[in-house]
Formats: sequence, structure tokens, C-alpha cells
Amino acid sequence: MFRGILITKGEAGYKAELQDIDDKVLPDGDVTVRVEWSTLNYKDGLALTGKSPVVRRFPMVPGIDFAGTVLASTHLKWKAGDKVILNGWGVGETHCGGLAEMARVKGEWLVPLPAAFTTRQAMAIGTAGYTAMLCVMALEKHGIKPEDGEVLVTGANGGVGSVAIAVLSKLGYTVVASTGRISEASHLESLGAARVMDRSELSSPGRAIGKEQWAGVIDSVGSHTLANACATTQYRGAVAACGLAGGMDFPATVAPFILRGVTLYGIDSVMAPLSLRLDAWRRLAADLDVAKLDGFTQEIGISQAIAMSERLLQGEVRGRVVVDVNRN
Repeated sequence: MFRGILITKGEAGYKAELQDIDDKVLPDGDVTVRVEWSTLNYKDGLALTGKSPVVRRFPMVPGIDFAGTVLASTHLKWKAGDKVILNGWGVGETHCGGLAEMARVKGEWLVPLPAAFTTRQAMAIGTAGYTAMLCVMALEKHGIKPEDGEVLVTGANGGVGSVAIAVLSKLGYTVVASTGRISEASHLESLGAARVMDRSELSSPGRAIGKEQWAGVIDSVGSHTLANACATTQYRGAVAACGLAGGMDFPATVAPFILRGVTLYGIDSVMAPLSLRLDAWRRLAADLDVAKLDGFTQEIGISQAIAMSERLLQGEVRGRVVVDVNRN
């Protein structure tokens, strides 16, 4: 038995509850991990509240990522005592996840914990930060350099936005942060934003194509925000889209893409290949100022995760939330 959150669905409806879980609930896998830290991402909020059909198998331990220590392994790459990270792969959706003291997964899903991070720091970064790094790498691969102009980061107070700002500023980019919480401007500036704009400038229906402003964009919002970001991106600029906090729709036209040669990159962190994951975590170890993590990270015990998920979906949470799964 181990302690964790279990989501069930039956005659009584959809329910997420902290309880003692029989290890028979854990699915097949060749590595068993003692989870030390997990985190709350937007997708976890949807799973814990049942506000979107994220969970597709029941009963389910939610939590799309975790960091911890290998307890047992029949996988050739891993042995007991290894420190590991997991992000995505359907964990917390179709395969029991990280909001529990124990997890059993496939060895090929794991990456080694970089020496630069503790397991807590790795989850302060979490899937949100790893996704932010994938976005930064996409803009770099496109050829966008700091001298090319401003880079827009939407959803700036969220997990993806916070890490993206910190990384981009350290790399020398001029970052414009878009947020619905303009009162947090000083915090975003402390992360490295050169200026802060109200999300209302991007969140309403806009023109098919507008004034060129951004050399690149990292967007975690979607909907009108993404459409307007594309419409105002510079000639041959690029937009990395990784989220849908504002909606799954994309009310845009082809104008930015055929008149300005703008490129829209879809960033998938869930099924990204191992080589890309390893590159992203290596880059995070090199290009993220760990000292800034504390400024946008709060810690909770596992018993607080369900209530916190409601606040997360309401946009009331700044940055990252790490979950100590071994304390209430």
C-alpha cells in the first residue's frame, strides 16, 4: 500500500480522493520509482477537477510528471538508487502518474536527473518548464537571435511563461510578457521581462494581419491570443504554440503565413522523443538560473493538491506549484 490521489468514476460520479492505494492498481512497467516530488500543471488541474476528459482510464493516479529514486528495475538502463524524471507519455491520463508515493513506468520514459538539480528543483521546472525549453529551442532552430527583435511570451505568469521568460532573458533576448495579472508586472520584470502588457491587447478578435512586432512568440494560451500573436509577428518570424488555457480554437487566417512567411510550430511535450527530452533538460541545466526558481515556486503537501487545482484553473496561481507527495 502507498499514499496517493486516486481518481474514480462510477455511479457516484467522478471523484478524486487522497487515500491508501493498493499497489495492484499500478500498471505494468519495468521500473518502480519512489516518488519524491510531483507538480501541478494545467492538465493536472483538469484531471483533478474533472472539468475536461483528460483521464481516460479508471481508477487513475493523476500527475503528468514526477521526480524520484528508482526502487527496482528490470530495465537495462536503470538500477536501484538512480535519480530520475518523468514528463508526459500519457502518465496521469492512461497510465498511473506522479501524485502518489509510488509509480511504476516503462524505463524508456525516464530521463536522468541532471546533476545541476535536486528532485524538488526538477519539479519546480516540471513539464511546464521542460515545455518552455522546447519552445525556446524551436525559436533558436528557426534562426531567431536576440538582435532580431522582441520575443513575446503569453500566459506569462503561468509555469511555461515564467520559465520561458527566465531562460530567454538569460540568453539575451528582449522579452515582452503578456499577462492578465498586470499587478504582477514587477515579478515578471524580476524574471527578466523588459516590459509587460495586458493580455486584453491580444485576447479579443483582431485583424487578419497587423503591425509587425515580434521576432518570435511563445504562446501557452491559444484562441484569439495565438491568432493575434501570429498576425503581429515579423516577416519570417516564428511562433511556438504549446497550450490552450484560453481555448482550443484558432480563429485566424492564412494571411500571416503567406504574406509574411510566419512559421507556426506546434510544441508537443507528451510524446517528444528521448533525444529531444535529453537536449531540453541539458539546456535547462545550463540556461535556467536556478536562483529564480524560488521566486515563482510554491510548495504544498499532497492533501492540498485537489483544492489548489481549482485555483490553478482560475488563473490564481503564479508560476509553479511543487507537491511533496510524502507529506499531507
